[in-house]
Amino acid sequence: MKTFEYERATDVDDAVRRLAAEPTAKPLAGGTNLVDLMKLGVERPDRLVDVSHLGLTDVVEEPDGSLTIGAGVLNADLAAHPAVRTRFPVLSRALLAGASGQLRNRATTAGNLLQRTRCVYFNDVSKPCNKREPGTGCPAIEGLSRELAVLGTSHSCIATHPGDMAVALTALDATVHFTTTEGPSSLRIGDFYRLPGDEPERDTNLPVGAVITAVTIPALPFAAHSTYRKARDRRSYAFALASVAAAIDVDGDVVRDVRIAFGAASHKPWRASAAEDALRGGPVTLSAFAAAADAELAAATPTDQNAFKVPLLRRLVVGVLAELTGVDDAAGPTNGRAADTGEAAA
Repeated sequence: MKTFEYERATDVDDAVRRLAAEPTAKPLAGGTNLVDLMKLGVERPDRLVDVSHLGLTDVVEEPDGSLTIGAGVLNADLAAHPAVRTRFPVLSRALLAGASGQLRNRATTAGNLLQRTRCVYFNDVSKPCNKREPGTGCPAIEGLSRELAVLGTSHSCIATHPGDMAVALTALDATVHFTTTEGPSSLRIGDFYRLPGDEPERDTNLPVGAVITAVTIPALPFAAHSTYRKARDRRSYAFALASVAAAIDVDGDVVRDVRIAFGAASHKPWRASAAEDALRGGPVTLSAFAAAADAELAAATPTDQNAFKVPLLRRLVVGVLAELTGVDDAAGPTNGRAADTGEAAA
């Protein structure tokens, strides 16, 4: 591991000053991803700025019904928070699907947002990688691509965002707050993350040297009827092959509103806007769910190795929406559907 300076910030403004003073500096909180990448030689910062003592550890229910989550809130604490479990269960489930209990006890909200891809070429410094070294190529396109992107890819990169939490936050249309040398600012999560384009080395639109301070989830009453489902090679401690976060509002046998996001499908958590548009005002049926998934996945550009992700995502969408509405092949919506009982979202 390359040698580096270690400094502890005393407050947010101090952290911003220390990060801005060194172009390669990185903020350090739980370190559950950054330290691993430093050991591999992928990340080589000259300075680590410890932001774990800034007091950003509150979860606040705001008067307007929104929820503000401090950047330093631990994943385990956030997953167990009563407001998250009852009002935004999709987020609790996504957090509990990630990593292991030990890692969730250290990983922070901000660190989770900033975790980097697990593409094998990115993590192997002996291999070329546009994301790690721009202009060197993307061997994954013709190489090992089973776990990589099928949506929003480019000729430069087919890496995926590896997280679970950010998929739920994308479905919930969260906002990321941060501070730079110019003061506080924010980005909606759909604008926070980037598709690879010609600059795959940029995961986010977060300004260099910025410190994330909080995430806000807007009020969404039907988010209480939400869930997260993750397909992976083993039941725990594995990254997703595909995942779906969803919340749905049903009026009788009609979809009044819906939110859907995909994980492990793109360079960023993928908001399934085409599927949402296809569902709103339509019937609560398995065929409608499948048609909506097909509308979203029509833009997929898989490789031979990851083409299975397209039907897998389709099945996950149908399964999640069926779980939340209680639809089955014979009866349509049932009186005991998960959206009414909360059982599927607990």
